Amino acid sequence: MDIEIQKQLLENEDGLSRTLGMEFISTPEPDTLMAKMAVDDRNKQPFGFLSGGASLALAENLAGVGSMAACPGKMALGISVSGDHVKAMPYGGTVTAYGRLVHKGKTLHVWHIEIKTTRAN
Repeated sequence: MDIEIQKQLLENEDGLSRTLGMEFISTPEPDTLMAKMAVDDRNKQPFGFLSGGASLALAENLAGVGSMAACPGKMALGISVSGDHVKAMPYGGTVTAYGRLVHKGKTLHVWHIEIKTTRAN
């Protein structure tokens, strides 16, 4: 999914994705996209691991970027996000979120987002 237009919009905004250090990535498949986020002072919890809330924010923001790309000129807002945390990522590591559009309706999209650990120092 080509998300270059959405990335340009986000670069000029002081929103949550920028605050937490999210980097969105286009993919060659039409219904997928990716994002990376380093675990640092912006998104860690007190014990030095990625905050679960930051993980959910990454998933919700990735789905929103994908929905905006899938429906140019429309506004995308999340209505539900849930997650299971099965592996911790320590400070200094990086996580990658992989998003796949499961359902594209007229007014509702359903995304499956999987966040994987990609690097730990």
